[in-house]
Amino acid sequence: MARADPPRPPAARHALIIGASGGIGSALAATLRTAPNVDRIATLSRSANGLDLLDESSVARAAAQLKTAGAQFDLIINAVGILEVDGAGPEKSFKELSGAAMLRAFAVNAVGAALALKHFVPLLKRNSPTVYATLSARVGSIGDNWLGGWMSYRASKAALNQVVRCAAIEDARRNKQSVIVAIHPGTIKTPLTVQYARGRYTATPEEAAQNILAVLARLSPAQSGGFFDYAGREIEW
Repeated sequence: MARADPPRPPAARHALIIGASGGIGSALAATLRTAPNVDRIATLSRSANGLDLLDESSVARAAAQLKTAGAQFDLIINAVGILEVDGAGPEKSFKELSGAAMLRAFAVNAVGAALALKHFVPLLKRNSPTVYATLSARVGSIGDNWLGGWMSYRASKAALNQVVRCAAIEDARRNKQSVIVAIHPGTIKTPLTVQYARGRYTATPEEAAQNILAVLARLSPAQSGGFFDYAGREIEW
């Protein structure tokens, strides 16, 4: 597959990466640091800043610190997500379903993402083009599910997609130039995910970052609330 064009973040003079210690998050931050139209990059993660998306007080505190510092962002990307829970991979059948594992997946992938939207969207600039993207997954599509399995991960990402849709509708009332979307980054070449590739296209974290930023650069407010893959193709709900 041809690589995406060099990333051209949309008016990303000031960008924030949430989950910047992870594979894709760190690659996004590194790529943005070399982008010619980016002046400043802020990063948040559990390891570097103690950010815990499962603790709303932690999220609120991080957002308040950025606001106090006068931060107003053109681009925010939330790269936090979880596939395996306590070392256990996605379920192959309902016989493997664990209520505790499912709750954990929902807590990180849906509730944590919702809290991030709640506290960080207000830090986006007003009256100018802005983009907020959250990493989702194609398997969160209900219409595209023909294999079953992976119930906890699928359902948590489907819930995330609904949260993103609601956030996009609400933020459009605040800023008509706002874009809020869910992005499927594809399967990334990491020791954790390579076993799930099954012959599908995989990308390095650096390639995924370039793909994501290229897609975000092409989106318009009319596409806000949508669900897109790493090539910019819309994914059905």
